Amino acid sequence: MSKKNPGLDFLEDPDALEGKLEDVGDYFQQNKNIVLGILGGIVLLVVGFFGYRYYISTQDETAQVEMFPSLYQLEADSLKKALNGDGRNPGLLAVADNYGSTPGGNLAEFYAGLGLLKEGKYDEAIDHLKGFSSSDLLVQARAYALIGDAYMEKKSFDEAADHYRKAADYKSNKFFSPGYLLKLGVAYEQAKQNDKAIAAYNEIIEKYNQSAEAPTAKKYKSVLEAAVGES
Repeated sequence: MSKKNPGLDFLEDPDALEGKLEDVGDYFQQNKNIVLGILGGIVLLVVGFFGYRYYISTQDETAQVEMFPSLYQLEADSLKKALNGDGRNPGLLAVADNYGSTPGGNLAEFYAGLGLLKEGKYDEAIDHLKGFSSSDLLVQARAYALIGDAYMEKKSFDEAADHYRKAADYKSNKFFSPGYLLKLGVAYEQAKQNDKAIAAYNEIIEKYNQSAEAPTAKKYKSVLEAAVGES
């Protein structure tokens, strides 16, 4: 004969069940403020979560609308208007500042960095490009490479090399990685790190031998090896 579980008596005994319900009722009466406070906190969290998601969604739509004219101006090389606005549209810098927590504001950081780089404002460009983050294959690697370009202009070759390496390694592929590796090799040459430059060129030759950059990598490697041999 199986043993009866005393903890489940209330499922079979109506009197026991009534007693359990009375215990629950007594507990609630004694701790009503605590229970209601906990329930109220949960409701606020749920409402806040969905409210925040809705807010971000509407803010992102606004950011996308405000950013669009600036992208057209950026393509047309109207850099000042693209970055600072034209009286009708706020410009990329304002969109990035006002809507930074939205996908549209995040993308504005990227384009603002690109525009500032074209203007020769390298430190500001670096700040905005570093403020951008994406899992996108093309744009994130491009952002790293643009930071590298800005550091090259500043003659900070080690920092440039670091970011070209990030660009080349970010979801590496045969379409874009060879170009970033070529920039990496040049940065290492400028930094007088010839062994690393040759290694970068070799990486193109060995991994991406069919790429458009492979002949240039072979040429740069040959010239560098000859120069190193003569020194």
